[in-house]
Amino acid sequence: MARSAPVRIVPARRRVQTGSTAASEPGKVAPLRTRCSTCNLRELCPPCCGLTRSERDAADLMVINRPRLRRGESLYRTGDRFTSLYAIRYGFFKTTAVLENGRDQVTGYTITGEILGMDAIGSNRHTCNAIALEDSGVCAIPFAGLQALAHQIPSLQHHLRNMMSHEILREQGVMLLLGSMIADERLALFLLDLSRRFAAHGQSPSEFNLRMTREEIGSYLGLKLETISRTLSKFQDEGLIVVQQKFIRILDGAGLERVMGRGQD
Repeated sequence: MARSAPVRIVPARRRVQTGSTAASEPGKVAPLRTRCSTCNLRELCPPCCGLTRSERDAADLMVINRPRLRRGESLYRTGDRFTSLYAIRYGFFKTTAVLENGRDQVTGYTITGEILGMDAIGSNRHTCNAIALEDSGVCAIPFAGLQALAHQIPSLQHHLRNMMSHEILREQGVMLLLGSMIADERLALFLLDLSRRFAAHGQSPSEFNLRMTREEIGSYLGLKLETISRTLSKFQDEGLIVVQQKFIRILDGAGLERVMGRGQD
């Protein structure tokens, strides 16, 4: 089995790097060894979801490190060599790309129980930056080891293919919809997508904090900050949601669904 190098935490706003002996450096936090068979997220973690107990025991043979990142730190940056997929144990990430004019564009967000790093599978280089929006922990899963294990466990190979296909289709679908939607519809879609993803990973679908700032939401949706704030207030006035700074309570999910049809009407 291929074994990955230890992962160390670097100073704030820099990426997590591999290949150092973090445990021997003063002030550094050594990566923790993870066992898939005993992890409390094993039923939600995409690589392990659906595996039998014996198959999870086999997964324990992979060396899986647990980098911890503080808010603002980068897990990887554009152009970094691809070595691992990252299962989010806790926390929230955004991905960004640099446009031709030098401005950062938010291209997506990843929550607890989801996977980061699939952008690099084809090219072996990451095509975006992955930045923690709050203190976060991930499982760094060596892709070479995961591929080797998938050859031994056909169900894992099938699951990985489905996982990658589902993520590609979801992102494509969101981008296509955003390209044809007005502001109200875009923000309604954003809230509903976030709600559904929270629900799929065992979190509340109706009450949550927005880890992204309104500027970042605007960057992702292609809307101005003022439009985001005005539309959130509008949704609250219509009784669809309650907004308290970054806290969101969805009162009428069906109403948000109806908002997404306003442009067509």
